[in-house]
Amino acid sequence: MHMTLEADYAVRIVERLAVSEEKVDARTIAEDTHVPLRFALKILRKLVADDIIVSYKGAHGGYMLAHPAGEITLRQVIESVEGPYRISRCQCEEYCCSHTTSCRFHQIYDEVSAVVRDKLDSYTFACEEGKDKPAQ
Repeated sequence: MHMTLEADYAVRIVERLAVSEEKVDARTIAEDTHVPLRFALKILRKLVADDIIVSYKGAHGGYMLAHPAGEITLRQVIESVEGPYRISRCQCEEYCCSHTTSCRFHQIYDEVSAVVRDKLDSYTFACEEGKDKPAQ
């Protein structure tokens, strides 16, 4: 398993904003993170909608984190673009796997997903001398 490209890009974008103390325009974000501008704009809209970043309009506009970097978790950013983390589609309500052999693994999938969500919640975008700091 691996993260989607969109989630990887979202993490790069938030990390770029976390190291900046001023507004950064979309073109600069795209160039600095090596994300195509159109894709970056799509991701930025999702991050704004989920109150992870703030958008400023106008000639001197740009983007900044909506909260201190230490309050934004890796899970929040990933789930902003991918939706709730689940290891299997059988964990989704709209997917019906009842009366099949895969259902016996539903509880296991729930447990594994919870462990991953907890681990992703333990990391924020706060940096100390270039090293990630776990969430408090």
